[in-house]
Amino acid sequence: MSFEIHVSGAPKAAVEATVPALIADLVASRITAGDPTLWGPAAEEEASKRLGWVDAVSISRPLVAPIERLRADFSARGVDRFVLAGMGGSSLAPEVITRTAGVPLVILDSTAPGQVLAALDGDSESGGLERTALIVSSKSGSTVETDSARRAFEAAFRDLGIDPAERIVVVTDPGSPLDASAREAGYHVFNADPNVGGRYSALTAFGLVPSGLAGADIGELLDEADATLLEVAVDSPENPALALGAAIAATQNAAGARKDKLGLVSDGTHIEGLPDWIEQLIAESTGKDGTGILPVVLLPVSPELEVELHDLLVARLVDDAAHFRILERHPGEVLVSGSLGAQLVVWEYATAIAGRLLGINPFDQPDVESAKVATRGLLEQRPEPSAPAFVVDGVEVRVSEPELAASGTIAGVLDSLWSRLGPDGYVSVQAYVNRLEIPQLAGLRELVAADSGRPTTFGWGPRFLHSTGQYHKGGPATGVFLQITERTDVDLEIPGLPFTFGQLIEAQAAGDASVLAAHGRPVVTLTLTDPAVDVLSLFEAAQ
Repeated sequence: MSFEIHVSGAPKAAVEATVPALIADLVASRITAGDPTLWGPAAEEEASKRLGWVDAVSISRPLVAPIERLRADFSARGVDRFVLAGMGGSSLAPEVITRTAGVPLVILDSTAPGQVLAALDGDSESGGLERTALIVSSKSGSTVETDSARRAFEAAFRDLGIDPAERIVVVTDPGSPLDASAREAGYHVFNADPNVGGRYSALTAFGLVPSGLAGADIGELLDEADATLLEVAVDSPENPALALGAAIAATQNAAGARKDKLGLVSDGTHIEGLPDWIEQLIAESTGKDGTGILPVVLLPVSPELEVELHDLLVARLVDDAAHFRILERHPGEVLVSGSLGAQLVVWEYATAIAGRLLGINPFDQPDVESAKVATRGLLEQRPEPSAPAFVVDGVEVRVSEPELAASGTIAGVLDSLWSRLGPDGYVSVQAYVNRLEIPQLAGLRELVAADSGRPTTFGWGPRFLHSTGQYHKGGPATGVFLQITERTDVDLEIPGLPFTFGQLIEAQAAGDASVLAAHGRPVVTLTLTDPAVDVLSLFEAAQ
């Protein structure tokens, strides 16, 4: 088998109780056949145009040769640095594919001005714009982050006397506004299957074009995926997707309630970054109608965070047959292993199966647009930022509810935020900063989990808006939210638009905070005004 799953304890009980009904309902074979009725009448229209991913391997085969030819053409012209402008599934799938393959691909999935400038400038090792091609990846082209990046690169190429048509590759749906404008501009265009949603698009042009141009062996990736297609299509107890879908959607805790939080741990696997891709796939697919599965990407867990694990169903991504030894050390977990292509296929099937078990439509994202609307409104109106509740140690503190700031200290604000957590609650840390300059902020996840005693997610803004952002607004109302933003002198104009990258990311953070508050979710925003602030020390002192 190209994919293996091992379960024990509560997940095993869930699989044994749930899979027989899935087999009786022919769920696996009906997904493979593209049956849109599996998720109920309300989801049928959307599902009927979102199941193309089950045929992605065969549909994508003809893309391999032209992608390889274009890479060879770029190489012959001295172009060997590739930047991908994309969000959500358009960036996370190529990121895991290229990291696993060990080939460089610059991912631009942020509007932080410093990150955009870094993507434009390159470095002495990888080269600058003279050696760079941009891949613009968007189903419609209307995604503001991707459109803004395209505008910046077009202007930068022209400033160097480079024709953008020689350096820009577009991946989009056929007939989209971007498809039309890109062809008119003379850009290289690859069309993807329009019957595939972004988060299920790993094995379509959205995943393959950037990865193949960067140097990954996409033919081998498709072979790996192809090897597991029969396994997931058969209505059988041996189907790993049925078992995985049942485990993540039906495992219960000791009190008989469904475990709605999924810890994702990479344990010695050769696949790099897979938990981040799984996170957006599951969170955006299931987090709606007041229910869902919240993925929590974990590093190998330190002892002080063991309390967090009691609330999580842990899926451990491993490489080989050390499964049984690991299972003995970690009873009650889900262990999965397989090639990257197999992992992509099985997790997509399992997520669709989980959607059926949860009674939701796994192919829509009804709450993603709300943050976009709020951002557009702020950019059009340009209101003055709300006054901070207080300022201390180079940090401005803003809160969605005055009571959260009553203490007048950062430690007190955090304690007030944690006090709003119920027994099923979680903390979401969202960092709208240049992560190239402050990568250590990711360490906040463990600090916050230890301090709050609750499962904690961490997301870089604005990319998480195309991922867990759906769950935060559409899933259970049990989260509290900590935003980290920054004020910096670094900014960059967006050609043809009346706002800068700095104004855009500020509006995205403020817009999302306003939508969360409107949904009754408590939000604290800490804005770093002093670049010398040691954020981790600030939080360690607050504990």
